[in-house]
Amino acid sequence: MNVTAVGIDLAKNVLQVHGVDARGKVVLRRQLRRDLVTAFFAQLPPCLIGMEACASAHHWGRSLERFGHTVRLMAPQFVKPYVKANKNDVADAEAICEAVTRPNMRFVPIKSIEQQAVLSLHRVRQGFVKARTAQANQIRGLLGEFGLIIPKGIWHIAQRVPGLLEDASNELPLALRQLIDRLSCQLKELDRQVLEREIHAWHRNSDLSRKLEQIPGIGPLAATALVASIADARSFDNGRRPKFGRHAAAAVGHRNRSGERIEGNAARGRGGES
Repeated sequence: MNVTAVGIDLAKNVLQVHGVDARGKVVLRRQLRRDLVTAFFAQLPPCLIGMEACASAHHWGRSLERFGHTVRLMAPQFVKPYVKANKNDVADAEAICEAVTRPNMRFVPIKSIEQQAVLSLHRVRQGFVKARTAQANQIRGLLGEFGLIIPKGIWHIAQRVPGLLEDASNELPLALRQLIDRLSCQLKELDRQVLEREIHAWHRNSDLSRKLEQIPGIGPLAATALVASIADARSFDNGRRPKFGRHAAAAVGHRNRSGERIEGNAARGRGGES
């Protein structure tokens, strides 16, 4: 079986595979259970493999590259025009196989395990920060209902709430004092869960991240996010001008002066980072 290009429609349990030879003739069309995918492609001669940049795409990309295959990830919206029939797994795999062979197709760089790990830290940290901000605003709002105003800023919560709870002259009901105390303890726990220590540890072990920190205005958080988001700097011509449609600014979700997100192929492919 002389397969030169393969399209894989990814899924949680069963993956659809579509392969063609050098003349474009269909020579492979089958479903593979997840546990059989690695063994199947280990026996297949090295070829070009295309996948959409979605969940688990970077994992499969790294796994199949070990067998000598050339793996390319594409943003789903760039594959959609090649779907010839109603959307289903078979049609999607065929469309992916067709799209990956196009000479002007834009590809998403495959991320390493370390890059995905630190990006996971950043995503989870963002969730903790959002929850911490919501908790602080809830405490501020509850106290505001009783005429006790706390300025903006989480640090004001930690500084002023203990004194307000101990002050008997503000006539706060006991039940509310106990509630605010519980919310304050929860806020401290959320603050402890913000994963800056883990990110700083990764930063200290990354030569590239430490080099980026030397740029004025870039700290450990920004440096680690840049290293993890931009899988291969050679995929970009420079910070602004695209190379095959890829923008370094778009890859990290940068916004222009009007506040609009800069769109590019790398930005569209961020859905496959996890």
